[in-house]
Amino acid sequence: MESCIIKCCSVEHIREYGEIYAKAFSGEPWNDCWKIEDAILHVSEILESKQSYGLECLSEGKVVGFILVSTMLFHYGRVFEVNDLAVLPDYQRKGIATKLLERCLAEMEECGIKGVNLITANEGMLPEFYGKHGFERENGVILMGRKIE
Repeated sequence: MESCIIKCCSVEHIREYGEIYAKAFSGEPWNDCWKIEDAILHVSEILESKQSYGLECLSEGKVVGFILVSTMLFHYGRVFEVNDLAVLPDYQRKGIATKLLERCLAEMEECGIKGVNLITANEGMLPEFYGKHGFERENGVILMGRKIE
């Protein structure tokens, strides 16, 4: 596993998060064409929310990955959604995403969070990755979308 330090996200690293996001989501399985400036705005909007929380991973002083979550109150308690989990391509498959996710889950459990949700690719390695961390496909719910043109 890559040697790294996990700590709370910092607004001073917004540009790095945007660059990591654009690079990570431009590859498999997403293959999205993110512009760095748009990715910076994306992570900024999440971090600016009062209900958001994030952790970053530093390796040799360089930000190499991050996780961003936001919480929402439901009738049965507060849950959180994993908005983004991204690691620079050169640092992927070295345990960094696992460290970020496990630390975040532990901290959320300490805060009394009742559940965790996320949206991920339906195929490829991601369902298996999240399954190893206790996530299961939800029965009785579907993700719906509508394009507005």
